[in-house]
Amino acid sequence: MKTKRVVITGMGQLTPYGDDLDKFWNSIAEGKSAISRIENFDASEFSVRIAGEIKSYDFEKHISAKDIKKMDRFVQIGMVASNIAIADSGLVFDEKMQERCGVFAASGIGGLYTLQDNYRKFLDKGPRRISPMFIPMVLSNLLPGNISMAHSLKGPNISIVSACASGAHCIGHAYLTILEDRADFMVAGAAEAAICELGVGGFASMRALSTRNDEPVRASRPWDRDRDGFVMAEGAAFVVLEEYEHARKRGAKIYAEVVGYGMSADAYHITQPSDSGDGAERCLREALKDANIAPEKIDYINAHGTATPLGDIAESNAMKRVFAGCTDRISVTSSKSMTGHLLGTAGSLEVLITALSIKKGVVTPTINLDNVDERCEGLDFTPHASRERKIEYGLSNSFGFGGTNCSVVLRKI
Repeated sequence: MKTKRVVITGMGQLTPYGDDLDKFWNSIAEGKSAISRIENFDASEFSVRIAGEIKSYDFEKHISAKDIKKMDRFVQIGMVASNIAIADSGLVFDEKMQERCGVFAASGIGGLYTLQDNYRKFLDKGPRRISPMFIPMVLSNLLPGNISMAHSLKGPNISIVSACASGAHCIGHAYLTILEDRADFMVAGAAEAAICELGVGGFASMRALSTRNDEPVRASRPWDRDRDGFVMAEGAAFVVLEEYEHARKRGAKIYAEVVGYGMSADAYHITQPSDSGDGAERCLREALKDANIAPEKIDYINAHGTATPLGDIAESNAMKRVFAGCTDRISVTSSKSMTGHLLGTAGSLEVLITALSIKKGVVTPTINLDNVDERCEGLDFTPHASRERKIEYGLSNSFGFGGTNCSVVLRKI
């Protein structure tokens, strides 16, 4: 029996759309793609030459020049998004509150830029040229570490690394932490920056990425029969979770309430789900059980929807079984059709989108869905254009390599 309630009172993001939350929302509500040709490095010899990049950003608006030098790009991006989320919450932490606020933040890959750059220095000039900051800069848990130090947040501080489910798991566990009275406030989310030669080359060698290089904005095609893989993107997304009574008493702006959290493992393959979607199904059922609601209560699902040939089928099969008999009333969408796949950040960004959809009463579209794969049919994927609708309960799915699965249920408040 839950004796506490947990609500989202702050949000922040830095993505290829920029750092303005309203601009971000308006862009995805209008179906605008963030995918373009890679500019960060010369990708002319790569099979994949498109991605969702943050083209330019003045990080010194949030971080000192001295500290920037000590941070990998993923930490810099994460610091910006978390700072914005904390400011958006309106919380001003005194010493007692600082001890009751924790940070759960992650990156699916970590400091890949730093790893690549230091290995180049090692090969070119030997081991003495490896930076003394190399190890701290590559570690994923330096993201929550830096956030906590910047704001003197002394509560629980961990990094849950679970590939593309990392951000969602961080939010889910932050929710549990408040329910268990281990904290009153949590800053939770993820950051990812892997659009470098090593990152793009690695995913391309797996044949996981779309090679629709001549049509960047049409490359990410979840559930479409012509999909050929996901499109990489970078960015960060954070939410501030707060115990409901405290938020209510201070008159906080509340986006949505977190009411359910499910987890499972496929126990099947290091990169592929089973066709049946068994792991995703168990995860969805666990989230609904935790929320104490029947499947027909769900109005909207922000699906994992990566546009990979196998992944889309597995998730579709899982949703059709869990929501059998009520699929005609559930709006399903894939934000990745517009944002690209932000890897470890995908889950936290999509929880953020789910909360905004509930708050604004709008389901964002799945763009580029021209012809639904017959193996995915039976669900309303909201093709091409957003829709206005009342959303009482929304659900966000996130799945990752290694067969890790996460679902988060939100409620209108």
